[in-house]
Amino acid sequence: MKVHFKKTGVVALCTILNLVCIQRVVSQDHKGKPNVIIVLVDDMGYKDVGFNGCEDIPTPNIDRIAANGVKFTNGYVTNPVCGPSRAGLITGRYQDRFGFGRNPLFAPNDIKQGLPLSEETLATVLKREGYQSMAIGKWHLGGHKELRPLKRGFDEFFGFLTGGHYYFPEDWILNDLSELTSQYSAYKTKLLRNDTRVNETEYLTDALSREAVSFISTKRETPFFLYLAYNAPHAPLQATEKYLNRFRHIENKKRRTYAAMVSAVDDGVGLLLNALESSGLDKNTIVYFLSDNGGPEVHNGSDNGPLREGKGWLYEGGLRVPFAMQWKGTIPSGITYHDPIISLDIFATVSAVSGAEPKNKLDGVNLLPFLTGKKRSVPHQALYWRQFDKGSYAIRTNDLKLVNATGKLDELFNLDRDISENENIIDRQVRMKKKCERLLEDWMSDLKEPIFLGLSHDKQYNQLHPDRYDIEKY
Repeated sequence: MKVHFKKTGVVALCTILNLVCIQRVVSQDHKGKPNVIIVLVDDMGYKDVGFNGCEDIPTPNIDRIAANGVKFTNGYVTNPVCGPSRAGLITGRYQDRFGFGRNPLFAPNDIKQGLPLSEETLATVLKREGYQSMAIGKWHLGGHKELRPLKRGFDEFFGFLTGGHYYFPEDWILNDLSELTSQYSAYKTKLLRNDTRVNETEYLTDALSREAVSFISTKRETPFFLYLAYNAPHAPLQATEKYLNRFRHIENKKRRTYAAMVSAVDDGVGLLLNALESSGLDKNTIVYFLSDNGGPEVHNGSDNGPLREGKGWLYEGGLRVPFAMQWKGTIPSGITYHDPIISLDIFATVSAVSGAEPKNKLDGVNLLPFLTGKKRSVPHQALYWRQFDKGSYAIRTNDLKLVNATGKLDELFNLDRDISENENIIDRQVRMKKKCERLLEDWMSDLKEPIFLGLSHDKQYNQLHPDRYDIEKY
C-alpha cells in the first residue's frame, strides 16, 4: 500500500451553553452517525483542481478538502458518462447489475427511464438510521414521479431532473414539463423545490451553493446527508462576469469560461466548508469531492492532464477523476492515497460508519480502515467497467489494466509506468491477459443488458413513444 500522511453570570451562562454544545457533539460521535456531504461536479478534468496540479484555475476551497484529509490519485467512477456513473454512486453497486448501462432519456411518463425501484439509494438507507437528507442540483436518475428524489429517500430537493440545464435564470422559461417538446428543452425548465416550480433569480451554481449552506445551517438535532450535485462545468459553457473577470488572462475563450464555472463551484465549496466550521459540525461531518466522469476536453475546455482521452471512454481520462475526502479528527490530514478506489466505496464507507444495513449487496468497500492504517492491503483486487453499446470493457488489477475501448482491440497497460496508456504490453503479458479475461467473464455473468433506450436512441424512442411528453398520463 502506498500512503503518505502528510460578567460572572454571563460567563457562567456561556460556559453552560458551551458545555451543552460540546455534549451534543460528543453524543453524536458516540452514536457513530457522522453527517455526510457528497459534492459531485459534472465533466471536470482530472487536472482541473489544485490538488492534482492545476496551474491556471485556483481551487483553494476544493483543495481544502484534500488538505484536511486525503486525495486519491487513483480515484475512479463506474462509468465515463453522467447517468450510469451517478447510478453507481448513489446505490453503491455496479449499475450494470440492474440494467442502468446507458445515459437515460428524459421521459417523465416512463418509469423504466431511470433508477429501478429495486435499488436503494444512500438516502434511503440512511433514513432508516434517522438521517435527514437533501438532494441539490442535477438528478438525472429519472423524471417519472416515482423516480424523483423525494421518492428515493430524500426529504428535500432543489434542482432539476434532467441531465443538464441552462445556468442563467432568464433562460428558464418553461413553467412545467407539459411544455416540453424535446429532450434538451428540459434545460429551460424552472427549478424545482421539492415538487414545486420556483422563480429563481441567481446564477445556477450560486443558487445551488446557497441552498446547500441553508440546509446544513438548520441541521443540529439529527445527522444529515447532503448530496450536492453541481452541473458545472458541464456544457453549455455559461458564467457570470463576476467569475469571468478572474480569468481575463486565459486567451482561449472556451477554457476561460470553463475556468470561471469551476471557480464558481470552488466559491460554493468554500461557503459550505465555512458553514460547517462556524457551526461546529466540521469534525462530525464526512465530506467527499469528485467528478462524475472525466472531462470532455474538446467540448468544454477541460484538462485531463496526462490521462488518455476523456468523457465517454474507458481509457483513464474517462474514468479517473479528481477525488478527495475529509473527516476531521478521524482521517489524518494531508494523506495522499495511491491504491485504486472507486465511487462505490462512498456508499460502503458511509453505511459502515453510520451503522446502516443496505438490503442489496454492495460492490464497494469501507475505506476507513485503509485510510487510518488499520488495514495494509489494497481495498480492491480488481475494478471493472463496461459500455454495453460500444461492446467495450475494462478491468484494473493492481497496476495492470486490460481495456477494450472500442469493442475491437484488447490492450494491456501498466499504469504505474505508463499513466497515459501509450504502450500496449499485451503480447508480453499473456498470462495476465488470460487472468483478466477470466475475472471479467465472471463479473459480466452477473450483469444485465440495459433496461431502457439511452440518449443516442432519442429519435428511436420518440417513434416508439409518441406520448413521451403527454404529462396528463399521470
